[in-house]
Amino acid sequence: MILRPVRDTAADAEVVRELADAAFADVSPAGAGPEPTPLRLARTRHLARTDPGGCWLAESAGEPVGAVLSIRREGLWAPSLYAVRPSAQGQGVGRLLLERAAAHSRGCLRGMVCSAGSPAAARRYRLAGFTLHPTMRLTGRVDRDGLLDPGDIPVHRGNASHLHLLDSVDRRLRGSAHGPDHELMLGHFEELLIADALAGSGYCYRDGGVVRLLAATSKRIAARLLREALARVPDGVEARVEHLTAEQEWALDVGLEVGLTPRAGGVVGVRGMRPPTPYLPSGAFL
Repeated sequence: MILRPVRDTAADAEVVRELADAAFADVSPAGAGPEPTPLRLARTRHLARTDPGGCWLAESAGEPVGAVLSIRREGLWAPSLYAVRPSAQGQGVGRLLLERAAAHSRGCLRGMVCSAGSPAAARRYRLAGFTLHPTMRLTGRVDRDGLLDPGDIPVHRGNASHLHLLDSVDRRLRGSAHGPDHELMLGHFEELLIADALAGSGYCYRDGGVVRLLAATSKRIAARLLREALARVPDGVEARVEHLTAEQEWALDVGLEVGLTPRAGGVVGVRGMRPPTPYLPSGAFL
């Protein structure tokens, strides 16, 4: 078996996508669903460019058997994808991949990861020093009668001119900005919502019915952003909010207000930090 860097090519992006589909076919929670294929392919190529030292493919007899993508942003290291083909599991492939990717984390004081429900991945993250926090997700049709009055915190659509605000909020909550990842998210998610008032700041990415990433400097602003995002979910489309740890009760309360159903599943792992709050991480970009 050999390990080689993931290349910024359409071919390698497709290989990583296929490996992930095979690895997670039996462990993805019902209703979670993968990210859209164009985003998955773009994410692989993006990280191959920005983090070549953290993205690796494992090949055996010339065939791909595993992949890992990881991100390093201002002292925070985050595995973005970790997948081993079922036929190759239990043979040390995952361990070698994560060890190679972890070399990309040298000097990072903090780490963060989301895992949808793979016991093997959760075990490997724990052995890598992550503290694992069980998570919930919220799903269902939005009951608009349950949406509370928005109050006096204005929310409006954001764009690339708000990148400094986004990075500032990120640094306050998780100690590091998303940096170039925001440019990719702006290009692939349907809408960026911004709140910027005397009471604080925050942002939320919405893509159809899915809340992809939310960060705010207070629970009040976070709840306002989440309500606004759910209010904008098109009629007939199921809403989904993922990666709620116990620290995100404000999000659970908003979800219950509008009739969403909470379900357990997955973990958020952190190293050298507490789970950021109020914060709902992106599975791909943390």
